[in-house]
Amino acid sequence: MNSVQPDADAADVGNRRILLVEDEATIAQVVHDYLVLAGFQVDVAGDGFSALHLARTHNPDLIILDRMLPGLDGVEVCRRIRRTQSMPIIMLTALGTEDDRILGFEMGADDYVTKPFSPRELVLRVKSVLRRSIKEFTPEPPVELAGFVLNPASRIVRYRNENLTLTAREFDLLAFFLRRPNQVFSRDVLIKAVWGWDFGDLSTVTVHVRRLREKIEANPTLPVLLKTVWGVGYRFDDGTEPASHD
Repeated sequence: MNSVQPDADAADVGNRRILLVEDEATIAQVVHDYLVLAGFQVDVAGDGFSALHLARTHNPDLIILDRMLPGLDGVEVCRRIRRTQSMPIIMLTALGTEDDRILGFEMGADDYVTKPFSPRELVLRVKSVLRRSIKEFTPEPPVELAGFVLNPASRIVRYRNENLTLTAREFDLLAFFLRRPNQVFSRDVLIKAVWGWDFGDLSTVTVHVRRLREKIEANPTLPVLLKTVWGVGYRFDDGTEPASHD
């Protein structure tokens, strides 16, 4: 561990609190040390029930959550946390199948990392997610469009005078579309622009679009706002242009 050096840009995300949920002691210790050296406060839980307790009492800025845990698995932990809290969740999975990743996203995970992974790369992923989700990072101006009022500084979106409950990635995805109405974007473009990935599992975008529709559409199976342009990608219609039948 002596070879690990603190990152020069650790101050980018400040002294944020991370909850690391990992039952393998060796992995937990290595990741803990890398995160601490990067300037984070780190709490560690070794099982699902302890993770729920620490998430509730310590209110971390981000959670790193192992998929396979004793007592209560990571997917169920994620689902329960999402009932009341919206901090970013990065899921660690040794399974790596598309179905497993999709299940994690459907339960509310914002990102995933497949084992085995580089601890340094995990720290960079943590910083990337935090930069997108923490309000102090020079937010863009608010947006008012099609009944939506989006405030990047507070990470709050109101739609028809009601606050929406969104995960960090859902917020970022909706913000991206609201700033670019009536334009079509492929999944490749979205995964680069919203997730910051040069490559990745494009089903990530599909799942998040579906989850977002469930929160903003009167009928998610017949969307009138966030539409699919078959063979191309997705478009947010603000009602100012004639809508085609997608």
